[in-house]
Amino acid sequence: MSWMRGAACRLHEARAARAAWHAERPEQKAARRERRRRGDDDTPPGPPNGFALLPWLLMGMGAFSHLLQGRTANPWIAAIGLLVFNSLYVSIAFRAFDKAKRESRGTMGSLLALGALTVGLAAGYGGNWLMFFPLFGLAVGAVVRGRRLGPVGLGLSALAGAVAGFREGWDGVNIAYGTFLSTMVTAAILSLSEAVRDLRAAREELARRAVAEERLRFSRDLHDLLGHTLSVIVVKSEAARRLAPRDVDAALGQVADIESVGRQALTEIREAVTGYREASLSTELDRVRDLLDAAGVETVVRQSGPPLDPRSAALLGWVVREAATNVVRHARAGRCEIEVAGAGGRTRLVITDDGRGVGSAPPGSGLKGLTERLAAAGGSLESGPAPRSGFRVTAVLPTTDGERTEAGAGAARG
Repeated sequence: MSWMRGAACRLHEARAARAAWHAERPEQKAARRERRRRGDDDTPPGPPNGFALLPWLLMGMGAFSHLLQGRTANPWIAAIGLLVFNSLYVSIAFRAFDKAKRESRGTMGSLLALGALTVGLAAGYGGNWLMFFPLFGLAVGAVVRGRRLGPVGLGLSALAGAVAGFREGWDGVNIAYGTFLSTMVTAAILSLSEAVRDLRAAREELARRAVAEERLRFSRDLHDLLGHTLSVIVVKSEAARRLAPRDVDAALGQVADIESVGRQALTEIREAVTGYREASLSTELDRVRDLLDAAGVETVVRQSGPPLDPRSAALLGWVVREAATNVVRHARAGRCEIEVAGAGGRTRLVITDDGRGVGSAPPGSGLKGLTERLAAAGGSLESGPAPRSGFRVTAVLPTTDGERTEAGAGAARG
């Protein structure tokens, strides 16, 4: 019949899966041992669920044995109490490993019910039934956290000692000590395992963020480097093409510049990959002047104020590079003014051209990346149409006085 064939197929698949699991188990164990030896084992530390607390129920085997042997008065009441105790304990054990469930009213209610049942069984029967106090201490330690743990643990131990002392005399001290120990040790171990898991999760999150930041840094650097360099190559190639028919030497000079720019770009890309590149503001200003002059754009550069710290100089160098690249690509400008002014602990960079402007268009990825960079450094970047015509980029950064930089104060070039 079809259902019999289907059942046989599923049984065969289950057996095959079990055989494959048994075959892969030695390799998995060996890989786990190797990870532990290297110190990078990704197995979550600590008990994963309530099964870790279930073996302690064997502490109640003495009471269960007396019940089976008929040595317990009112056996039906004892049997029902034992069943309810185990049920509540198992329920609490599995809810203790989920923070939301552990702190819920249902769990606290179950814990109070377990405590009342423990007191009743221990006071009513004594003997081996007193071992339910340490078991109850395990449940309390698994649920209670923080500042409440100390008073609760001491109160529970005192209660266990009083009940055990009433039934067994001075032997009750052992029950009180066992209850206190089981409560505090359980809480300490579970709290420590949770802390280790949280730390591991935080470490993994930090690693993911570091990777994401590095990818973002590299993409920004690559965009800025290649955008500027390719713009220089295109402009100088056009100049060489125009000069070639009438002035071969000048055209060869432009070709030599293209070769130099290409070699410099390779060096900068290697430095960007390793993360060591710091764009110098003075160097970028010189390069931008050459680029704009080759594109036929008159360039005026003004600098004033105190020296810039290296970080501000590097960030403003990126802004100068990106803005000049956009002037060559989009503005069709005849004049570009670059002004760097520092005062009051802040440095202001303004780049203005008289081109057609792109203020109505959304900013490109280069300007967006620079905006994020400057915001992370406590600064800002704004771009839009100039008051009269053209386009303006304004960058503001907080600066640190007294640090050396390549950019000199009060230098003016035009």
